[in-house]
Amino acid sequence: MAEPRPCGGDLLRIAGAMILPNLGGLYNGSLTRKHLQNWYAHLKFPSFKPPNWVFAPVWTTLYAGMGYGSYLVWRDGGGFSGDAQLPLLAYGTQLALNWAWSPIFFGQHNIKGGLIDIVALTATAGACGVLFYQVNKVAGLIFVPYLAWLSFATALNYSIWKLNPESEAARIEEVQDEKPSSSQKAK
Repeated sequence: MAEPRPCGGDLLRIAGAMILPNLGGLYNGSLTRKHLQNWYAHLKFPSFKPPNWVFAPVWTTLYAGMGYGSYLVWRDGGGFSGDAQLPLLAYGTQLALNWAWSPIFFGQHNIKGGLIDIVALTATAGACGVLFYQVNKVAGLIFVPYLAWLSFATALNYSIWKLNPESEAARIEEVQDEKPSSSQKAK
C-alpha cells in the first residue's frame, strides 16, 4: 500500500526538518572559512584528504537527509511524546555534537578536542540511526551514508592529529599570529 501524499502542512514540516540541521551547517561553514587559509592550510594532511570544496555539498546533503529522517520518525512515532521521544533525543544530541565539532576544531584550533567530539558524535549518530530504524526503516537507513561519512571524517581527524603533534600545531598558530595583518601592513 502506498503512503499518502503529504499535504501542505506536512511539506512545511518536512522543509523545516530539513532546513534545521543546515542552519548549524551554515554557521559552521562560515567559521571554517575564516580559518582555512590562516591555520588549516598550514597543517600536514594524509593523502586521502579530499579537496576543501567537497565538504559543503556533502554536509548539505547529509543534513537534509537526517532532517528528513527526523521528520519521518516524528510523524510515525507520535511526535515528541510518543515512541519518537528517545530517537529524537538521540537526534538532538548527535546534532549538538555535530555542530560543536567546527568550533572546537577550527574555532579553537583543537585537533585532539575535535577528535574526541567526532568519536562521541559517531557513536551517538550510530545509536540514533538504530533508534530511527525501529520507528521508520527509511529514516534509519538514511543514517548509513551519514555514518560512512562520519567514519571517514573520524579517520581524517585522527590522521591530522597524528601528523600535527600539539607542539607543532601550536607553532603553526604562533607563526600565523606573528604575521602582520593587512591593516598593520598599510600603516
